[in-house]
Amino acid sequence: MNPTYSAQTVLQTARGPFLILAPVCVLAGVAAALLQPDVQLNWLSLALILAGALAAHISVNMLNEYLDFRSGLDLNTQRTPFSGGSGALPGDPAAAKAVLVGGIATLVLTGLIGLYFLASGAWGLLPLGLAGLIVIVTYTRQINRSPWLCLVAPGFGFGLAMVAGSGYALGAADSPALWLAALLTFFLVNNLLLLNQYPDIEADKAVGRYHFPIAYGVEKSTRMYALFVLGAALSVVVGVVGGWFPLWSLLALLPLLLSVKALSGARQLGAAIGTQPQFMAANVMATLATPTVLGLTLLLG
Repeated sequence: MNPTYSAQTVLQTARGPFLILAPVCVLAGVAAALLQPDVQLNWLSLALILAGALAAHISVNMLNEYLDFRSGLDLNTQRTPFSGGSGALPGDPAAAKAVLVGGIATLVLTGLIGLYFLASGAWGLLPLGLAGLIVIVTYTRQINRSPWLCLVAPGFGFGLAMVAGSGYALGAADSPALWLAALLTFFLVNNLLLLNQYPDIEADKAVGRYHFPIAYGVEKSTRMYALFVLGAALSVVVGVVGGWFPLWSLLALLPLLLSVKALSGARQLGAAIGTQPQFMAANVMATLATPTVLGLTLLLG
């Protein structure tokens, strides 16, 4: 007889409160695409883009939770509100198989939605979509053992693949606005995951992970965080100065100031930043609010 498990456990591993990042990425990509005069908003396409983005995000969350549980990492990590996983599976191990199935099912759904857009002629989506699927499948076991790949994979998946991919799926061509919006999100999401790794350094090291903070230390990681904040700011400024973003898009620099607060926390506390979660919260808010403000200014400006 199969052991029973709670459906709530499976839902927890999807990390619902964090799924807002996917619609934010879609907003930035769609808003940049609509700057092109020959791109029109198609509600069916928009719904499928959003569904594919959410499915991809759920898939990477579930697969990461399943593999972290199987490796024993979940039993050793010290969780914060923003790092260390949901902690759902250690309390309900019978749900592990269902979480794996959920991760695979949402991965397949993501691929099927991508195939729909390819069949519709959105061929620019092909390399980004394939690379994005590879990132989902390999992130926990392979990418997390390579410091530089682990550093940029989150930003690639959410920034380049999801933001630019949303634009391509809507029928956009390459444009500076689309890629600058993607770069903005690339830098921010890299920082989101980078800072979240600080509290888990020792636990991650124990299971064989070798991400950037493990390989180069917290001080150099914090410098990299600062460089990514600068890159995000330049993405907005270059877009406005180049005439690809409206002047109002400079408003996106305001929520980016939250990254400066997070940076100050990283400098003060280092690996102990999880003891004062307001700094990690500022990092999350900067990641969500900055592309949102940019997207709204592109739509309204």
